[in-house]
Amino acid sequence: MAVSLIWRALAAIVFIASFLEQARAETPQSVPALTAHVIDQTGTLDARQQQALEQQLAALEQTHGSQVVVLMVPTTAPEDIASYANRVANTWKIGRRTVGDGVLVVVAKNDRKMRLEVAKALEGAIPDIAAARIIDSAMKPRFREGDFSGGLQAAVSQIQALIAGEALPKPSDASKAPDHDSAFDWGELAIFLFLGVALGGPLARGLLGNAPGSLLAGGLAGVAAYFATTSVVLSVFAGLAALIYTLATAASSRAASSRGHGGGWGGGNGGGWSSGSSDSGGFSSGGGGDFGGGGASGDW
Repeated sequence: MAVSLIWRALAAIVFIASFLEQARAETPQSVPALTAHVIDQTGTLDARQQQALEQQLAALEQTHGSQVVVLMVPTTAPEDIASYANRVANTWKIGRRTVGDGVLVVVAKNDRKMRLEVAKALEGAIPDIAAARIIDSAMKPRFREGDFSGGLQAAVSQIQALIAGEALPKPSDASKAPDHDSAFDWGELAIFLFLGVALGGPLARGLLGNAPGSLLAGGLAGVAAYFATTSVVLSVFAGLAALIYTLATAASSRAASSRGHGGGWGGGNGGGWSSGSSDSGGFSSGGGGDFGGGGASGDW
């Protein structure tokens, strides 16, 4: 009886362990952090080769605006390389925010497979047949000889030539596109709101009374701040500040025979709110790439 229970327990343990191992094997790999144009998790490229490829890709981005990233991994298992590349590309969203022009080159060294994942915005410049041609002519023969650096540089050169032939916005044109994070003058907003509340607040109070007029002034200030910044937090802050300012000036008007300067309202430079577009240095995604599965795969 005891022996039977022991065997059943061992069988259950083996079954559970096998199930957990299978579940672990079927769990997709996590997406690596995007830290550079070239990410080599296999240790294949030496420092000189990686720097040369990084400079080539950075020059491509500076000249044409498009972002091309190379990712080398040991394997993409349990996913095939096409599924893995598409998942990574859509997570990274490489390509300019207003254009979406990105290309991801994935090399799974132990699987002996490669993939060019092309964003929708570049599928006209780099159709599937062109991506397959790059793999077959630039990458495959050099990879077979162990020249991964040469194969990647040759592939990037062909990608750059195709991008150059596409009518894409120039880097300077894309940078001039409206951006709520960087193309806004906070000083102008502060002056506009201050003058608007200082002049409109007393008028609203005179027409509607102290409390309704103050509420109207605060509401209008909040609406104006929202249309200018699209930030709910900042619009609430501006509305409350305008309301407090208008109520304060109303109280001082009742306490004195002449209107005083309630002052004390700061024009939106406080609070520590950040737009999120800081210049932290290094490489980062443009955030615009949308990948629908265009591109090609191959092996060597």
